[in-house]
Amino acid sequence: MSGKRVLVVDDDVKTVELVELYLNRDGYKVLKAHDGIEALRLAREGHPDLIVLDLMLPGMDGLEVCRTLRQESDVPVIMLTARTTDEDKLAGLGMGADDYVTKPFSPRELAARVRTVLRRLPGERGPEEVKRGKLTLDFMRLEASLDGRRLDLTPVEFKLLGVLAREPGRVFSRAQLVEKALGYDFEGFDRTIDVHILNLRRKVETDPTHPSYIKTAYGAGYKFSEV
Repeated sequence: MSGKRVLVVDDDVKTVELVELYLNRDGYKVLKAHDGIEALRLAREGHPDLIVLDLMLPGMDGLEVCRTLRQESDVPVIMLTARTTDEDKLAGLGMGADDYVTKPFSPRELAARVRTVLRRLPGERGPEEVKRGKLTLDFMRLEASLDGRRLDLTPVEFKLLGVLAREPGRVFSRAQLVEKALGYDFEGFDRTIDVHILNLRRKVETDPTHPSYIKTAYGAGYKFSEV
């Protein structure tokens, strides 16, 4: 994992320096920005492997930065937010963020989140490629395609889809999906997975309101269609 580049974006200089200290200990090279405009420039020019992004930024807020990035890249994004309502957190996830950490936060915990998000399908076993109908998942390249057209999935979306598609028909609870797709005991809530599923359906399903692949098991969780 050493040598990966992490862009840390926060308007508080001391916060950035503290996060940099912990990430440096893990061997990451840290790029730093203190406003949204600079964050976009460094994301485009520095090609980071992951971005730690504060929501409240001068120039352009974190949600707009994330929205813009998602039109250009699938780089993993961890949101930092002082907002604690479900709606605020879901807004970040809905824009394509892979995770969020609530302020005030432990820099040690944030460093652990960075390691986890960057870990590609940890401990997964199975074929390097899975085909389900017109959907193909390439676990070597971490790419998914539908009828030959590449899908623009975030790393978390790919992991989540991979967990479901490997075992069609099996019902996964939200807690199981959090553990398997995110890789740790996520400090979140059930609706986190619901947002990722909603985003996945928009990208994978012909009609997201009547999904063919990702089915809801009411009162239990989600499953991948056996058909």
